[in-house]
Amino acid sequence: MKGKERFVIHKRLVTGEQGAAADLLAASSGLSKTAVKDAMTKGAVWLKRGTQAKRRLRRATAELKPGDLVEFYYDQKLLQRDCPEARLVADKGRYSVWLKPAGMLTAGTPYGDHCTLERYVEKASEPGRAVLLVHRLDRETPGLMVVAHDREAAAAFSGLLQRLQVEKRYRAEVKGCVAARLGERGEVNTPIEGRAARTRFSVVAYDPELDVTTLDVELVTGRMHQVRRHFAAAGFPVLGDPRYGHGNKDRRGLRLLAYRLAFRCPVSGQPQEFVLNPAEFGYR
Repeated sequence: MKGKERFVIHKRLVTGEQGAAADLLAASSGLSKTAVKDAMTKGAVWLKRGTQAKRRLRRATAELKPGDLVEFYYDQKLLQRDCPEARLVADKGRYSVWLKPAGMLTAGTPYGDHCTLERYVEKASEPGRAVLLVHRLDRETPGLMVVAHDREAAAAFSGLLQRLQVEKRYRAEVKGCVAARLGERGEVNTPIEGRAARTRFSVVAYDPELDVTTLDVELVTGRMHQVRRHFAAAGFPVLGDPRYGHGNKDRRGLRLLAYRLAFRCPVSGQPQEFVLNPAEFGYR
């Protein structure tokens, strides 16, 4: 495998095979032990042992034995990737609220998890503290995210989201004059992949020289890429969006910020509100 930038190894140890994980994987892949250890630390190696659930294997010296199934998902470019650090906004005990920066994934893939909010929170938390994601943001989108720390809290937040009882607000910069065609405020309700989708908006400002509208956006439903897809379909693509719209390139990256979360806390029953200052991220 040595020399390849991306490959996958599935190896079940047979009778007579055993030893340290890094040694066995280095022999199987042709990579150096240093490269294997780095990949393991970053979540690229998985172990399935007996009836146990498959899990990431990070310890290079872990002893493997006959019957173990080891999977190695190697992607050189992904393993070399770096991203800014997340920021703790509030720790409420059974859940916490974080600022996920642009460039950070929410959760990992089989090829690794070192550039994810999930892994960042795990490393920042006390050993043994559960880290359970209850919603997601695109890699390019910075903003507020709730992370649950026990299964009951995770289920409660999932219920709030399903019942549309979490208020999620965004700042967005889009190409074109929204007010001229859609009004100063309104709602986009075009279905997404056959499912109902509702996005409310109000105009914050319009720059006629750049032909750019700054919007305050509220997600009523939570479909994948909803804000981006809705405004691109309406003829006002989000600036810097690499996937939806055209004529909307921006050297600053995707101009979308998840700046506010509000809900009635499922633990205390008290109303909670978490807000970022859009000006900190260059928005009006």
